[in-house]
Amino acid sequence: MYRVCFVCTGNICRSPMAESVFRSQVSDAGLDDVVEVDSAGTGGWHEGDGADPRTVSVLEAAGYEQDHRARQFRASWFDRLDLVIALDAGHLRDLRTLAPTPEAAAKVRLLRAYDPAADAPLDVPDPYYGSYEGFEECLELVRAAGPGLLEAVRTALREQKEPTP
Repeated sequence: MYRVCFVCTGNICRSPMAESVFRSQVSDAGLDDVVEVDSAGTGGWHEGDGADPRTVSVLEAAGYEQDHRARQFRASWFDRLDLVIALDAGHLRDLRTLAPTPEAAAKVRLLRAYDPAADAPLDVPDPYYGSYEGFEECLELVRAAGPGLLEAVRTALREQKEPTP
């Protein structure tokens, strides 16, 4: 099983949106039996809460399913995860600092780095304090990175199957 975890600040907006979208893309690619997708936050303020209602609304309007409960990312999770996807540079920094080893830190990547059309900065802006349109923009940025991330996961799965010399 290849495990991917999306991480934002509170785990109620960006990361559950990325989790839902990527889980759908994984399923559409026929990889849901070999790829596990989840999400977490760098902080625990919203642990146990559902996704922000605006996140839920945008996802449902776009046809994505979600059943989310917020949780805080733990350093111990690095051992079981293959890829940790940060939604902005602050999350990237925090996660790499939290990583117990250089190998664990190397598992952390920015989501928009998988979108070949993305311009710097590669952050997915936090829509929490903004308008509904910010949530729609978040969805579009997450969707745009999905194909590149899916290809990276496929490559990793192929490499796991290949015998080492």
